[in-house]
Amino acid sequence: MTPRLASDGEFHGPSIDDFFPEILFHVGPIPVNRIHLVQLLAVIAVVLILWLGTRRMKVVPGRFQSLVEMGLGFVRTNVAHDMLGRKDGDRFLPILTTIFFMVLFMNITGIIPFLNMPGTAIVAVPLTLAVVSYVTFIYAGIKRHGFKFFKNSLFPQGVPVAAMPIVAIIELISTFILRPVTLTLRLLMNLVVGHMILVLAFSATQFFFFTAGGGWAALGVGTLAFGGAFTLFEMLVAVLQAYVFTVLTAVYIQLAVAEEH
Repeated sequence: MTPRLASDGEFHGPSIDDFFPEILFHVGPIPVNRIHLVQLLAVIAVVLILWLGTRRMKVVPGRFQSLVEMGLGFVRTNVAHDMLGRKDGDRFLPILTTIFFMVLFMNITGIIPFLNMPGTAIVAVPLTLAVVSYVTFIYAGIKRHGFKFFKNSLFPQGVPVAAMPIVAIIELISTFILRPVTLTLRLLMNLVVGHMILVLAFSATQFFFFTAGGGWAALGVGTLAFGGAFTLFEMLVAVLQAYVFTVLTAVYIQLAVAEEH
């Protein structure tokens, strides 16, 4: 979504319709728009950076290798090992690392000039990542406890028999239905709202400077300053949402492999 001016000289803020850009071309039966290209660039960037940073690792790393190792070490130490312990953490480290960097790079495209759209701001990407998280924690539970995982998840030990039906329904909804939904919506809505605020600020700046003119330009300075400050905040949100999504995935895995199951 990019700042725009109305032909009638009036200011029109962004709307949710702007998240459905026109089709640029087709790959067979598949339509491709600008958001798809942004997502593709994000995927290429994360694969290229991680590949270049790890293909020829040295004992004394250079700056680029050190930066990549810092990112990988952050996920390993602060997510995988902290949440799952060393053994299970190393076991699920590849999927957690993939989720973290994929969400991060998809988020960060929202503040990169000429891209100006987070790849996670349409539901397909958050939903896909949520399904990956969902399948992973169910796999972890079955791998550790067999199909007793479902029984023990729905019917926790120590619950009175009379309360079992109610507890089972609550656990079914919260554990097996709401988890992927909340993962999807949390990421999606944070990026959609943040991006719309940025577009509103910079659209208003463009309007005050180039359409309203005169004394209104002073307001343009204010909206420009707000847009710049909020861009820095969106950088923080991009990292934070990647961290939260990865931590929640690790927490779900930890609950699935816990001994009480």
